[in-house]
Order: sequence, then C-alpha cells, then structure tokens
Amino acid sequence: MPQREVERLNWVRTVSTLPEPQVKMLAGDASFRRYYRVTGSHQQTEILVDAPPPEALEPFHSVALAYAKAGLQVPQVKATNIQQGFMLLEDLGDTLLLETKVSARHRYQQAIDLLPKVMSVQATRLGPLPAYDKALLEQENGLFMDWLLKKHLGLTLSDHELSLWQHFASVMTKNALEQPQVGVHRDYHSRNIMVNSAQELALIDFQDAVVGAITYDAVSLLRDCYVAWPTDFVDELMGYAYQVFQKHGYLAATVDLSRFRRWFDLMGLQRHTKASGIFARLYHRDGKPRYLGDIPQTLRYIVQVAKQYDELAAYGHWVEQKVLPLAEQRGTPCEP
Repeated sequence: MPQREVERLNWVRTVSTLPEPQVKMLAGDASFRRYYRVTGSHQQTEILVDAPPPEALEPFHSVALAYAKAGLQVPQVKATNIQQGFMLLEDLGDTLLLETKVSARHRYQQAIDLLPKVMSVQATRLGPLPAYDKALLEQENGLFMDWLLKKHLGLTLSDHELSLWQHFASVMTKNALEQPQVGVHRDYHSRNIMVNSAQELALIDFQDAVVGAITYDAVSLLRDCYVAWPTDFVDELMGYAYQVFQKHGYLAATVDLSRFRRWFDLMGLQRHTKASGIFARLYHRDGKPRYLGDIPQTLRYIVQVAKQYDELAAYGHWVEQKVLPLAEQRGTPCEP
C-alpha cells in the first residue's frame, strides 16, 4: 500500500463512527483534492476528502459552518486533520441538480431562491470573505491569454488583436465592480448543487467563496460551462433572479431589467473567459485533459453574447473567426 493510502485508512478508522469502515475512491476535481466514499457494515456511508498540500481544508470548513448558519444545506463536517489534509463529511448521495424527475425549470428556480442566503454570507469565523476585486479579476482574465491563447493554441496576437483583448478585459472588470457586491459561491452550477434524501438542494465546492458581483452565481447557474440551455429558458430565469434579488433587498428598485441583463451578460463573458483559460491550464499544468472538451462551449458563449453588444462585437467576431476554430481543431486528447 502507498504510504498516503495507509495514512488515509488509519485516520478514517480512528474517527469514523461506522463499523468496519472501508474506503473507495469516487473522483477528483479541478484541484488536487480527491474524494472517497466510506462504507460501513450497516450500509451507512460518509465522504472522505483527501486534500494534500498545497490544498487545504480551510476555508471549506469555515464556509460550511457559515452557510449552514444562513439556512443552506451543506455537508456536515464530522472530523478534520489539518496537518494530514483529511476531512470526513456527511454523505449527501450522488444525485445532482439535473438527475431527478422534477422539471429543470422548477429545480433552477429552487436554486435561484437559495441565492439570497448565499449573498448574506460575507464573512466566516476566519473573518471577511476575500473581495473579488480588480486585482483578482485581472488575474483571472490573464488565464485566457496565458493558458488558452498562448500555451494551448500557440497564438501571438497582433497589435490590433491585443487592443481588442485589452478593451474587452477592461470592460469585463468595470462591469463586475460596478455591480452590488454580495456573498458569492463562485462555482454555482449543475455539478455543485445536489439533491439530498429530503429532496432539498444542497451545496458543495464552496471553498472559493468571495464577496463579488451580484450576477456572478446566477450566470454561473444559467450559463453553465457544462450545460447549454435555450435562450428563452435562460432569459426567463434571469428575469426570475432579478425579481428575487429585488424582493430580498439585494438589488435596488432603481436598477431596471435592461441594466441587470447587461450586468448578467457581461459577467458571463468574464466567467467563460476565465473558465476556458482554467480548462487549458488543467491540461498543460496539471495533466487533466477531460476539461478540454468544454472549451469550445465556453467560447461559443463568448461569441454569442459579445456580438449582442456594439462595443464588444469586434472582439466576439475575432473569437468566432480565429480562436474557436483553433480550439475545435485541437480536440480532446485521450486520457494518458
């Protein structure tokens, strides 16, 4: 047995309340964390998180406590070992947002209804959540240039292309910072919202929570990198989110729907710009090719939305004509 596996099993046997616990790997994610299901002899289960350095168990634990206090369903943290990087969680099951017979519209309205509670969490026992500020936004924009354009596609931008990019990035940052700043889950999408045994929506993967733009989580949900919904579905639920945010006092009555829509659309552009850069980085830096197949969808979102705004139309056309075809040509490499 590898040493890490021995340490993991010994720790679980020490802290788990399950009789004769056994550990079976579930999956990894975009970080270096790994997840395991712990089973006992009486069919009870728990989830083991293995977060070796440089990963950490904080701030997941602190955000989980704050979310639970705000009335959100999250996995209960049963035990932690900060030094070894192990955490034992309540098992919420395997059912994701879209894997039930309930209509997608109803489930997505439920998910939007949870967002005011998410917005209310702007601090944890560790102090205020990090600000999604200008420096972080610019750093995220840079992932697109450094990892997708340069590293993955091998592009060298002309002066005109560089000017298009700089203007686009500037508009993205300005748009995010002019919005009301609230608590943001930061990865609020179909793969991180689960349906528990009581048919309630439960949240996972919230360790990167920040205080940022009010539209960020809504656009993460409705313009998911992994699920492409029809325009009328997105528009209807975006309007529903607008009403919910105003009802709960997070959006002033003076903000009309057209302004909210622009915030929403451009926030989606920023998120998909970041995501496509991260997907390329996961492949080249971390050896995880499975996200490469999601890059074309993120680029299509950018093209679709940018072309609706005069100030960004030229950029959208450039992505459509030059960047998207190259990304599609690269395809998805086989798993090593």
